[in-house]
Amino acid sequence: MVFYILNRLLSAFPVLFGISLVVFIIISLIPGDPATAILGSYATPDNVTILNRQLGLDKPLWQRYFIWLLNILRGDFGVSFSLNRPVLEEVLERFNATLILSGTALIICSTVGLLLGVISAAKQYSGCDRLITLFVLIGISIPSFFLGMIFILYFAVSLRWFPVSGMYSLYGGGGFKDLVLHLIMPAVTLSLVATGVIARFTRSAMLEVLRLDYIRTARAKGVDERRVIWDHALRSAIVVVLPLLGLQAGFVLSGAVFIEIVFQWPGVGRMLVDAILTRDIMLVQGGVLFIAVCYVIFNLIVDIIQILLDPRILKQ
Repeated sequence: MVFYILNRLLSAFPVLFGISLVVFIIISLIPGDPATAILGSYATPDNVTILNRQLGLDKPLWQRYFIWLLNILRGDFGVSFSLNRPVLEEVLERFNATLILSGTALIICSTVGLLLGVISAAKQYSGCDRLITLFVLIGISIPSFFLGMIFILYFAVSLRWFPVSGMYSLYGGGGFKDLVLHLIMPAVTLSLVATGVIARFTRSAMLEVLRLDYIRTARAKGVDERRVIWDHALRSAIVVVLPLLGLQAGFVLSGAVFIEIVFQWPGVGRMLVDAILTRDIMLVQGGVLFIAVCYVIFNLIVDIIQILLDPRILKQ
């Protein structure tokens, strides 16, 4: 098992290297000059030249990439041009909010998706199965940012059940209850698409397991149907569903960018959008690479859990 984990860690380095290269090239190809964006009305040709030299932007593209990569390996993500503070500090500060939003959305979509998938498989072709399928298709089809605006219009503006935006109230906020009220709408919005995907995949996995011989044997012996579904079938199906949860974690992290903009949530996604608009190259590169590392780590954890549930994977 230790060898498997080390192998997975080693295979993650080429992935991260490729991500860093692609992100660096794409950001470098964005039109506009960072020095001009920083200087604003003071962007004379001489000032732009001096600032580009100070920021190291006058060097060739390949040289800038390797300088940035070597600094990353030393733990130095650089300094944000627009905020004038270390990139890693800014990312970690914003990641706390993104982790709360994405973690809550992942818990919701995993729990609800598994539950709906199991019920749908257990009651195949029934009215309940058709209703769940309809809900799943609607959840997958509607874009999350559009659904977020509908939620704001109905639940926040019309009914006034929840706050419109932000993480805490500007006046008199800051408690746990205030955080939960601000979290409900963005977390539910972010989790809907992933819930549909997990529910459909769980239903397919459960239907395959329910057709196996040992399930027929358990039913023939008179084992209670609930125990057959939740103890025997789900235990086998969850091994197949677990890798999908790792993929949905990446979807939730990437989808948080849109949700944080719609709900004005102060996380990494909103930070990246602001950094792109201000041409803050260091902040964009550092933020995207940090999210990629988190995604790789989460998938490694999912793989370890999958091995613990089914050790036969090591023999494949």
